[in-house]
Amino acid sequence: MLKLTENYAARPVPELPLLFQRILQNTIRDFYRRQKVRALWTTPISSLLGAEADSDADPLETLEVRDDSKFSETPAKQLERSQVLAFIEKALGQLPARQRQAFLLRYWEELDVAAAAKIMGCSEGSVKTHCSRAVHALARMLEKQGIKQ
Repeated sequence: MLKLTENYAARPVPELPLLFQRILQNTIRDFYRRQKVRALWTTPISSLLGAEADSDADPLETLEVRDDSKFSETPAKQLERSQVLAFIEKALGQLPARQRQAFLLRYWEELDVAAAAKIMGCSEGSVKTHCSRAVHALARMLEKQGIKQ
């Protein structure tokens, strides 16, 4: 009601019920949106501790952390990864210029088809064709070296 009187006092009386209804609906939606966001970002500590938790336990120690770091891999796996990347760079150099350009714009620069087409000065269909040919050529080259996905 305060929002209605503060912001819409000059409006004609027949408009006030509709305005009040809209203000009320928006306020209710805002409330539930805020609650949803708060619930998403806050977790009760008791849910982290579990049922058998003692008072000295640290809840953060119970959380599992996913380690995606390349340094958690074994040295052999790191060497294999670097060799594969080096071969891919070499194979990219063997592609025709337009295929290499389309491939790098789409998959290295992560541009969409329309942006890549604009940069390359061709149609979106041409970009798709060049990318497809590049991917198939790279797959054949990698397969010849015994590298499989």
